[in-house]
Amino acid sequence: MKKVFSTRQLPGDAFSRLRKKGYQVQVGSRTSSLLRQVFMSKAKGADALITLLTDRVDGEVMDAVGRQLKVVANYAVGFDNIDLAAAAKRGIRVTNTPGVLAQAVAEHTVALLLSVVRRIPESERFLRKKLYRGWEPELFLGAELAGKTLGLVGHGRVGCRVADILKRGFDMNVLYYDVVRDKKAEGVCGIQYVSFIRLLREADVVSLHVPLFASTRHLISSSQLRTMKKTAYLVNTSRGPIVEERALVSALKKKEIAGAALDVFENEPRLAPGLVQIENAVLTPHTGSATVEARTSMADLVAENVIAVLSGKNPPNLVHL
Repeated sequence: MKKVFSTRQLPGDAFSRLRKKGYQVQVGSRTSSLLRQVFMSKAKGADALITLLTDRVDGEVMDAVGRQLKVVANYAVGFDNIDLAAAAKRGIRVTNTPGVLAQAVAEHTVALLLSVVRRIPESERFLRKKLYRGWEPELFLGAELAGKTLGLVGHGRVGCRVADILKRGFDMNVLYYDVVRDKKAEGVCGIQYVSFIRLLREADVVSLHVPLFASTRHLISSSQLRTMKKTAYLVNTSRGPIVEERALVSALKKKEIAGAALDVFENEPRLAPGLVQIENAVLTPHTGSATVEARTSMADLVAENVIAVLSGKNPPNLVHL
């Protein structure tokens, strides 16, 4: 009987589908990440690993699991937690779960943006502390999005959906930068391609939607933050290390930008010192895709990928080196 080891419990009936195929499914933990040595010990002998972004899967882990390991199915779009070169060397397939969480992450991005520009968390804290004394002309003044410029860094599935929502729903102008220009999208979506520097200089909102590579780590740091407008906002729902967090804390304290909204952090679950104390920073605990619909669909894709590989077929979401 083929063994499938998942580091965590997943929503939906993905595990039931795997068991119906005759696979033995073992779950490492229902509520917390496994220690590395525990992970390797429990996963030993597995034909398939189901992992999260918090699970570092390198050559040592693969060797500990054994030569029978055929697939690492990541429950995420990103795969920076997996050593792709080590997997390729051992003939192990790596898969991910793209597409099905784009709507959820896009909606969360917009929610974060609205929260920071209209100062909703600040207002709520103020109200709950019983500090509200009545309507005032300048109480928690925020900003309107209509007519402002959205700057997308990365125009993949999520970035495209964010642009659509904010352009059509809020009448924002949209600039974008990506390493690969998408002229077709420009015509269809009515967006404009610009250089990274120009985007930073002109955007009222800079929203990050790029994967984490060596080239994108600290893509936003002190220099880039100083290039942005003092009235601009930064939103990150991609990967935490895209932003140098200490530099962001400094920029917010110095009022170099108007505010930031983050769903991901450089050293999760730890946050840079001082970040939680900053009033014009809206923070959520990596819940961009946290909808029943998205998380269940992700689990279904994981099951499809595992079943395909263990059946000797090409998985629908193969990650290429």
